[in-house]
Order: sequence, then structure tokens, then C-alpha cells
Amino acid sequence: MMIYIYLFSWSLAGVFGVDSVKSVTEGETVSLNLTEIQRDDEITWKFNNIMIAKINVKDSKSRFYEDSADGRFRDRLKLDQTGSLIITNTRTTDSGEYKVTTRSSETPLNIFSLTVYAHLSVPVITRDFPQSSSSSSQQNCVFLCSVVNVSAVTLSWYKGNSLLSSISVSDLSRSLSLHLECLDDSYSCVVNNPIRNQTQHLNTELCHTCSGTSVIIFSVYEHIHSH
Repeated sequence: MMIYIYLFSWSLAGVFGVDSVKSVTEGETVSLNLTEIQRDDEITWKFNNIMIAKINVKDSKSRFYEDSADGRFRDRLKLDQTGSLIITNTRTTDSGEYKVTTRSSETPLNIFSLTVYAHLSVPVITRDFPQSSSSSSQQNCVFLCSVVNVSAVTLSWYKGNSLLSSISVSDLSRSLSLHLECLDDSYSCVVNNPIRNQTQHLNTELCHTCSGTSVIIFSVYEHIHSH
């Protein structure tokens, strides 16, 4: 199975534009590189308009405001000789806007939009047994694909390479249900964000295989776990 993920980036000129859009997974290192190097100026970095670092490019003297932004960047920021900012061991709380200004002008030199995504765990598929006494419902195969402690992801069921259903998951633990009469192909559940995906394949032993011209019925609904 191939899941195509498109990463979008753009450059917009002007004060109100975003010069670079970056996405990483938590724990990775990200570099916010300046497009224009100021040889004889003082450069200031702000995170969501909060000052976090400053460097005098001429003598390479840098200063980090460890208590700014609730101290979230303590011991994780570096500035190279060009004034570019390096963030190590990134966290989801690092997501936001990073703005660069100089001493000679308050007009932003560069604006970066950074999104740090949490690690994705492999989704879990379980067999569900609906509370029904009808013989037809007992013969059907009902499966729940679940993810927990995730945000900004999509949870999807696939039959082979064909998408059957999907939901967007924000900050809840969610399950997506799949109803079958029998198995006639390979099935899998995929959780993905814009830069990563994890796949769990359905165990074929959990449901009987279709025979002859048996008809498969799909019924998908969203289930929310209670906390």
C-alpha cells in the first residue's frame, strides 16, 4: 500500500507573508535558516511575538532568554554565525510562528511557521461483537480500529489500495468501525498526519473468507471511547 503525503510550503513576499513552512516529528532537530544574511547587525528571534534569542552577527555574541515562553526552549536553542536558529529535541509545544527582526528595522526579516507533530503509534484493530441476538449480525464481522493520545491525524480503513472510510481525529481517543459479511481482500487501518503514517493489517483469521458470489456489505461509523 502506498499512502501519498503532500507537504506544502510557500514563500510570500512582504511583511505579512510567511517565508517558510516547516513540519517535523517531535524529537527531531529543525533549522530555521535566514534567506538574507545581515553581516553587521543585531538579529532578534521571537516565538509568537515573545523574544527568545538575540545575536550580534559581527562579533557572533548570542543571548538566549531562557525564561521566555514559559521556559519551554531552555537549553534547546542554538544560533549559527549567520543568525539562523536551530531548535533541538523539538516538542509539540514548539509549534507556532517564528519571526526575525534586526536592530536597524522592525520590519520582519523572515517569518517561519513551524508545526511539530507527535509520534504516531501503530493503530490497534479489535473484533467487536454488537449486542444483537439476530443470527445474521452474529455472522457478520465487525472490527474497531483505534488510536489514542493523538492530535491532528486522519484514521482510515482500506480495502487493498482503495480507501473505504476515514475520519479526522483532533484530541480524542477514537475508533473507526468496519462491518463486513466476509473477507474478500486484504484490509488495513492507517493513521497519518502530514508527514508520517502507520499501518495495521487486519488478521484474516478473525473473519471467514468469502465463497462463491457472496456479497460484502460495508457499514462504517465513528465510535468515541469513554474516558
